[in-house]
Amino acid sequence: MSDAVWIDGEWRSGNGPKFQNHCPATGDMVWESASASAGDVTAAVESARRAFHDWSRTPQSERTAILEAYAVEIGNRTDAIAEAISRDMGKALWESRGEAATMKAKVAVSIAAQVERAGGKVQEAAFGSMHLTHRAHGVMAVYGPFNFPGHLPNGHIVPALLAGNTCVFKPSELAPGVAAIMAEAFTAAGLPAGVLNIVHGGRETGGALLNADINGLLFTGSANTGVFFHKHFAGRPDVILALEMGGNNPLIIWDPADVEAAADIAAQSAFLTTGQRCSCARRVILPEGTFGDAVVEAIVARAKGLKIGAWNEEGIFMGPLVSEQAATNAIEFQTMISKKGGKSLRRLKRMDRGGGFVTAGVIDVTNASDIPDEELFGPLMQVIRVPDFDSALQRANATRYGLSGGLISDDDALWVRAHTEMRAGILNRNRPTAGASGAMPFGGPGLSGNFRPGAYYAADYCAWPQASQVSHTATRMSAQGFPK
Repeated sequence: MSDAVWIDGEWRSGNGPKFQNHCPATGDMVWESASASAGDVTAAVESARRAFHDWSRTPQSERTAILEAYAVEIGNRTDAIAEAISRDMGKALWESRGEAATMKAKVAVSIAAQVERAGGKVQEAAFGSMHLTHRAHGVMAVYGPFNFPGHLPNGHIVPALLAGNTCVFKPSELAPGVAAIMAEAFTAAGLPAGVLNIVHGGRETGGALLNADINGLLFTGSANTGVFFHKHFAGRPDVILALEMGGNNPLIIWDPADVEAAADIAAQSAFLTTGQRCSCARRVILPEGTFGDAVVEAIVARAKGLKIGAWNEEGIFMGPLVSEQAATNAIEFQTMISKKGGKSLRRLKRMDRGGGFVTAGVIDVTNASDIPDEELFGPLMQVIRVPDFDSALQRANATRYGLSGGLISDDDALWVRAHTEMRAGILNRNRPTAGASGAMPFGGPGLSGNFRPGAYYAADYCAWPQASQVSHTATRMSAQGFPK
């Protein structure tokens, strides 16, 4: 059993329904707990509300020092964080180690962003001075996803705390383990009790937090859930929403000299993290003819050759999907596309080792019809063949989403066109789509979010600006028609 509620710096049992989590690679139970009830959630929010008064008034230098200490504590726990993530959701251990390193690096990036985008300045004026400062919102609810259960919520929590907010964090019930290590690191860094609280559980716990007395909701997850949150807070401009909701991302490959390099980039884009990144390429768009044939053949060869295994096996590229249900969903999605005219080039199939293990799939949907514009979170690449670059751009933009995209080409002129015409918040050239820098914004238009990108721009939604005109003495006013 594990405790499900962290309030005022102490773990306690939850009062909600019991839930379990099993490693999708081994089937071992890695978590069992009574979830946080609505009452537990209310207590967590009240704790954060009490802590907000002092934390928001703590000097910026002191808040920054605590977060810098947190980065050190996270670095000291890299191995524990990586193992917790991999055991929970199946990610290859080398990837989870990278996620732990990113969590540490996030602090320095967030400090720089806070200074640049949410700092203060003073400008002299005839009457005295004009001041720009930034103020914290209050209590922020943070919903964590399963695919990066440490890095992504950490990317909300760190800038929120730097700005003076307090947080209530609900981890994904599919990857709950890393939250306790984060709490331990924050405590060791000297974070005051109540500034961060944690509530574990599923939909009921998340719903209770949604309806609690919060000032902001910071979310990374599916479009369906994000849209539900957006509708829930309709007519509530007093609650700040930062929603990152994935994508149906296009990657155009257009006549680069190195076919093998193009296939490498495409396969990395589609199959990294077993396709469980919101920036993964879902649709790869290629020209008709022999060049496109050669690239597709090379991609299929890579899909066949990927080493797949449990998180603690050496030399693997992909682990399992997060659950058996996720594997079933991926197969059903592939079957649906096939029925609509898709031609399988390499089938995504269940592996004989059970759990969430599947092979990487490639399906040609050039002649398919009515393919839904949906994000499948799994290693299935859809290939589209087109006659010209105009058609490639048209197909790339034929989506309700706009998170990421890419162009693989040696032609500078084509990049200028793609950079101007493709609608994506993250747009790469000759680089995988499934990668982004924390020193840049992360987000996109359409169903990919609500125009509040994260990463470096998280500072923008974690504080609101306050403009002041200041004169140290009161003086008489004079204006046309004003009485003397």
